[in-house]
Amino acid sequence: MDTKEKYREYVNTAFLVAVEPVVMQSASGATCYDEDGSSYIDCFSGISVTNAGHGNEAVIAAAKEQMDKLVHCCSYMYHSKPVADLAEKMARITPGRLKKSFFGSGGAEGIEGAIRLAKRYTGKNEAIALTKSFHGRSYATLSLTGNAGRKKGGGPYMPGVAFVPAPYCYRCPFKMGNPEQCGMVCAEHLSDVILYHTSENVAFFISEPVMGEGGIIPPPPEYFKVIRQILDHHDILFIVDEVQSGFCRTGRMFAVEHYDVEPDIMVMAKGIANGFPLSCFIARDEIADSFEPGDHLSTFGGNPVSCAASLANIGFMEKNNLAEESTKKGAMLQEALHKISPKQVAIGDIRGKGLMIGIEIVKDLQNKIPATVEAGKIRAALREKGVLIGVGGVFGNVLRIQPPLTISEDEITRIIDVIKIVIE
Repeated sequence: MDTKEKYREYVNTAFLVAVEPVVMQSASGATCYDEDGSSYIDCFSGISVTNAGHGNEAVIAAAKEQMDKLVHCCSYMYHSKPVADLAEKMARITPGRLKKSFFGSGGAEGIEGAIRLAKRYTGKNEAIALTKSFHGRSYATLSLTGNAGRKKGGGPYMPGVAFVPAPYCYRCPFKMGNPEQCGMVCAEHLSDVILYHTSENVAFFISEPVMGEGGIIPPPPEYFKVIRQILDHHDILFIVDEVQSGFCRTGRMFAVEHYDVEPDIMVMAKGIANGFPLSCFIARDEIADSFEPGDHLSTFGGNPVSCAASLANIGFMEKNNLAEESTKKGAMLQEALHKISPKQVAIGDIRGKGLMIGIEIVKDLQNKIPATVEAGKIRAALREKGVLIGVGGVFGNVLRIQPPLTISEDEITRIIDVIKIVIE
C-alpha cells in the first residue's frame, strides 16, 4: 500500500475537499520534491509557514544543537534558556509596549490564550470580531470566526461574540463605490455594533491586519486608526492576529506595523519558527501580569527546540532583510499579474501586501460572480506545470500566492509565466 492509499485508508482528511495528489519527499528554498522526483515551486509555504525557505540551514542547525542538549522539560515548570532568550527577542521586535510572552504550540492555542488573558485583565466577557475572518479550528477560535463555511456542524458556538463587517472593499458590504470610503464606514460601524449588538461588556476586539483565509484582504490605510479610537473610547482591548501575516510576510516584521497603531495583545504562529511547532501571544506588562498561578498552562508550549529554531529564524530574517525582500518581490509579482488578460474567466481583484497576494477569480467583471470551480481548475493546472498555490476566500475563488520570502527573482519570473499560460 503506497502513501496515497494509506492516506485514504487511515488518515482522517474528510474535512478537506481533496488532498493535493503530491507526496512530499523533500524541500529546499522555494522548491518541493515529490517522491517520484517531480519538482514544484512552492507558492504557499505550508500556509505561510516556511517564510525563511524550506530547509533553512541556520534554523536546522540551531534546532539540532538544542536537540542534543534538551528536547522537553515543560518550560512553565522549569527555566529554559531558549525560552528566556526568545521572549526577550519578542519584546524587542514587536510594536509598541508589548513585552511579556506566553508560548504555545499552534495558532489556535495562541488565540485561545489571548482570549483568556483579555477576559482576565478586563473582567469582561464579550468579544467582537470581523465577518469573513478566520482565527482557528478550536471551539473558541471558531466562535470568533466570521465564516459559516468553517463553522458548519460544530455549533452552537461561544455566546457573547458580535461581528463587524470586514473591510472587503471589492465586495463592499455597504455597496459603496469608493473603496477608501467603504473601509472607513466598516470601521465606523464598530460603534453601532458595540451599542446595539452587545451588552457593553466587551473585553476585546480581534482582527487580522491582513485577512488570510478570508481571501487576502488588506484594510485601507486609516482603517485601524479609526478602530483604535473607538476601542479606546469604550475601554476595549485590541488583539491583533498575526498568525499568518507575521514575520516579514507583508513587507514588515508584522503586518500591523503598516497601520501605525499599537495592539494590546498580539498573537503569532506559523512563520515564527519556520516549520517547528510554536506559537506566542505577547502583551503589555500590566495585561500579562493579570494571569495568576493556575490560570493558564501549555505542556508543549515553549518547547526548547522550537524556541531555538525561532531565534535562528528571526536572526536570519533580520540579517537577510526579508521584510524588504518581501516588499520588492511582492511588487514585482503584482505588477506582472496586472498584465494578465484571461480569456474564459476574469480577474476581479489583485490585492495584498508584500508576498501575501490574492487574485480573485470571477466569472465576469460586472456581476463579480465568484468563479469557484474555475479557481480550483487553475490551481490544479498550475500544479501540473510545477507551481503550488493555495485557494481560499469565503467563496473559494481567491488564488493565494504566499511563497517563501527567499524565493529568487528567476523563480518569480517562472511563476508569472506559468500563471499567465494557465489563466490566459
